[in-house]
Amino acid sequence: MKIGPWQISTPDTQETAPVILAPMAGVTDRPFRQLCRKMGAALAVSEMVTSKPELLHSRKTQTRLNHEGENNPISVQILGTQAAQMAQAAQFNVHHGADIIDINMGCPAKKVCNVLAGSALLKDERLVSEILSTVVKAVPVPVTLKIRTGWDRDNRNAIQIAKIAEQNGVQALTVHGRTRACGYKGSAEYDTIKAVKQQVSIPIIANGDITSAEKAQSVLQYTGADAIMIGREAIQSPWIFSDINHYLATGKHLPEPTLQDKSELILGLLDDLYSFYGNSHGVRIARKHIASTVKPLFGGELFWKKINRVSDARQQFTMTQNFFSACA
Repeated sequence: MKIGPWQISTPDTQETAPVILAPMAGVTDRPFRQLCRKMGAALAVSEMVTSKPELLHSRKTQTRLNHEGENNPISVQILGTQAAQMAQAAQFNVHHGADIIDINMGCPAKKVCNVLAGSALLKDERLVSEILSTVVKAVPVPVTLKIRTGWDRDNRNAIQIAKIAEQNGVQALTVHGRTRACGYKGSAEYDTIKAVKQQVSIPIIANGDITSAEKAQSVLQYTGADAIMIGREAIQSPWIFSDINHYLATGKHLPEPTLQDKSELILGLLDDLYSFYGNSHGVRIARKHIASTVKPLFGGELFWKKINRVSDARQQFTMTQNFFSACA
């Protein structure tokens, strides 16, 4: 799959559909993106960056603009409601290293939709067209778009939005198989993604409830999508990218990562988070990753209750290290 000049694939699986890390607020920071790329993600989209001019130089935004050491292409997702501001934000991010600008019209969070951003934009097709047209004209890099199937089950307009995107020069479209009203509840439906793929010629990326290699293959076959996107499952199992890549290429799974493999992975991520954020903030960010890794293990729930109260980086790291040693 190509997005503009960029071939989106991993070096050893260029003949299979690429597997992409979804943008997730508070999760897909630079350390986690680098980990998922190492695990086989063909592309890792950043957590969303605001388009509000007064926030572009805030510490949070500046942290999200840090792409040091990342492999190209670098895809940055922007969020907003005003076309001119979105164009300015796109230019700002290109100046700071973005190779692809992704526009968020899929976030279902109330605080986002309450200001008519994210998936709330799907209600206003005229504004969608204005934003896409303005951003595409503002930057020399490819622009992509992420949407949901519609606002609610009675207002699924993904096909109309896809046509608007294609007409305005958007070069790839991700469709999450739920409406805004669904949030993350229930099961993703892929009929709409299939219908979108049949109506437009730009690459389509299928997203939603892809939690295994078998599911990835079935979604690709059913929808005809050009790629798939993994979100929440990547937090718990970042090695899912390499397993899907291998399965799509060979029909076989890779061996399940050993306890030692998982220990090295999470401890390496903790080190990177402390270095990136500093010890205090790094501890808070690390908690979600520790939780997702240890809770499925024997004694993990009890251990999580203990370590969740820890605020010192060295203590957090040592306790996690000791937990895995005890499990072994």
